[in-house]
Amino acid sequence: MIYKLFKKMGLVILSILVIGIIIGLIWYQTSPEFGGEISKSKLKEYEKKSHFKAGVFVNNTPTSMDMSAGKFISIMIDFIKGNPKGKPAYDISVSKIDSTKIANNKTVNQLTWFGHSAFLVELDKHKILIDPMLGNVPAPHPVLGSARYSKELPISIEKLPFIDAVIISHDHYDHLDYGSIKKLKEKVGHFYVPLGVDAHLIEWGIDSSKITALDWWETAELNDISFIFTPSRHFSGRGISNQFTTLWGSWIIKGKNDDIFFSGDGGYGPHFKEIGDKYGPFDFSMIECGQYSKDWADIHMMPEESAQAAKDLNTKVMMPIHWGAFTLALHDWTEPVERVIKAAEKLKIPISTPEIGKPIEWKKGVIIFPWWHNI
Repeated sequence: MIYKLFKKMGLVILSILVIGIIIGLIWYQTSPEFGGEISKSKLKEYEKKSHFKAGVFVNNTPTSMDMSAGKFISIMIDFIKGNPKGKPAYDISVSKIDSTKIANNKTVNQLTWFGHSAFLVELDKHKILIDPMLGNVPAPHPVLGSARYSKELPISIEKLPFIDAVIISHDHYDHLDYGSIKKLKEKVGHFYVPLGVDAHLIEWGIDSSKITALDWWETAELNDISFIFTPSRHFSGRGISNQFTTLWGSWIIKGKNDDIFFSGDGGYGPHFKEIGDKYGPFDFSMIECGQYSKDWADIHMMPEESAQAAKDLNTKVMMPIHWGAFTLALHDWTEPVERVIKAAEKLKIPISTPEIGKPIEWKKGVIIFPWWHNI
């Protein structure tokens, strides 16, 4: 009797698992979140590049992403346990932006942080969005990720005026959001993306004529603005089958009298010095600082490395980004900004920490406001 009971229970559990796997596979095959696939003709073009080997893009600096099964399981257990200080105790309040002020601004060069790595840059009468992940959860499905720290954004996508350009650093969910792109696509003049990321945008209904895909060190022009795509030390992929098939990188935005650097994601390496020597000094640099761990130190910088990267770049002011919106690592949520401030002071690097949603004029210098102390 007991044997039959256990046998029936085993069959029920097995059936549930099989059904779950089937549902998961159907969802994976049909969900638009995963984007498009790179065509064979594009892959043939990529094969001519020195940083494309055996069918995938590679970093210029040797980068290990190997992890033992035991380490992976250990990390998963730690994530399940969580960190009580890994996110704010209360929802973050953000400053609200008036859409008419954005639309009518023709004279002030400024930027507004949306949290994490998303920005609105207003430069030389142009409106530019950087990595506009403006959704609530950086994952292909809400149950697979943690929610944004704030209930609201500085401004909703629907209220944004016409955007001249969107630039994307890479195709991970916390930087390229399907829902945000779908809402933005009718009010954006042009998209500037790494090689391969254009396949995602085309899959999501954006005409190829509105997309420019760049390789490292290539430049695109928009009136008086130059967008230069530069290396980073990271990786890419939105699904199981397309890891490393799209490129990742950082961006330089050059205006008439302003040079801005945006790091995207990545570990520390000699590329920062190379970029600084070639294009520096920079008036303002937004540098990744958050969601790090010693277990993936090659692909995300520690705060002290973020400060060193700013020095390598020869930037007049640095701003730590990739924090303040989502929990994607196990450190305390305020640890990145607190550590990088100390590191920047030691290196004599001016640092800005503006509030989310508060426009800043980078030419006015450093803005230190420890807004996170009140949460």
